[in-house]
Amino acid sequence: MIYLDNAATTWPKPPVVIEAMEKVLTQMGANPGRAAHGMALMASRTIVKARESIARLFNIPDASCIVFGPNATFALNQAIKGFLKPGDHVVTTSMEHNSVFRPLWSLQKQGVKMSIVQCSETGQLDVEKLEKALQPNTALIVMTHASNVTGTLLPVKEVGEVATARGVKLLLDAAQTAGVYPIDVQKLHIDMLAFPGHKGLLGPQGTGGLYVREGIELIPLLEGGTGGNSESPEQPQVMPDRLESGTHNTAGIAGLGAAVDYIMEQTVDKVRRHELELVAHFLDEVKKMPGITIYGPQNPEQKVGVVSLNVANADCGEIGYLLDQVYGIGVRTGLHCAPNAHRTIGTLESGTVRVSFSYFNTHDDVEQCLKAFSEIARNLV
Repeated sequence: MIYLDNAATTWPKPPVVIEAMEKVLTQMGANPGRAAHGMALMASRTIVKARESIARLFNIPDASCIVFGPNATFALNQAIKGFLKPGDHVVTTSMEHNSVFRPLWSLQKQGVKMSIVQCSETGQLDVEKLEKALQPNTALIVMTHASNVTGTLLPVKEVGEVATARGVKLLLDAAQTAGVYPIDVQKLHIDMLAFPGHKGLLGPQGTGGLYVREGIELIPLLEGGTGGNSESPEQPQVMPDRLESGTHNTAGIAGLGAAVDYIMEQTVDKVRRHELELVAHFLDEVKKMPGITIYGPQNPEQKVGVVSLNVANADCGEIGYLLDQVYGIGVRTGLHCAPNAHRTIGTLESGTVRVSFSYFNTHDDVEQCLKAFSEIARNLV
């Protein structure tokens, strides 16, 4: 199969990821932080090493401010529900994934007020509109770095500067940018950063994390065993224990750490250049095809390696089925868990076919995909 569903989960993974996970399962399968014997200490060191690698990748000054969890959705819920309280106001955008919108929607029942800043039909955010949405009781801005529907990059640095000037915290959903686009939490004024391990970071599913700037206190979503302060009935105050209860996914975190080291060896800039070349190649050719509608920016520099489109009036699910069954190409179709984004670009009723590239895709993959779309469009138009 030609795999072009990397916005959901990247595949394949670097061999070092599999090797790191196998090493944990075969040589150090003990519980990290719960004992002083050799295997448990090896497991603990593996997790510390992964935390430190992620800190270097995002220029996080203190690795203990990184909290591991099962995915970016968990991280976003921890940040949103752990930070906001009744009476607070939160600002977000119309391009958000349900992992942002649903927790915010839920908190409205508890007295949190929400404003949604409408983005353009290409998914782009006007920072002035966002600034005008801020209120005296605005506590948090939550926004995606890049849309999972259109790939549109949002102006994080400019929003971060506004947030800092107004005394508002910024939570960034880096689901589509972590590992494929430069992120420096200090330069971008990011107070909290949610990231998945299994997408651009090239790690395994079941991994992800949350960076919380020092000084920000969150109410834990989970409380329980942390390996320390066991005599106290209260959850520890020290990070990351405060937000990390229960046994770690040691094998998964080892794989994630190996993946992050691999990306840093390759460099994020090299990964970005490769994906830019692929998406530019795809856009240059597909926009020439009659009957195909492309959503989002046409300029590759304004997006990550994600392209949404439709073919004539055909059902997007049928197009996905043809790509899979006839051409051996895997894409994703539908609403992509982001109905507000589809409402913004005008595809809430139809959904889209989403093609998403990764570091391991090639120009030949792009050519095969273009050939498939050309044949499908020719038969439908």
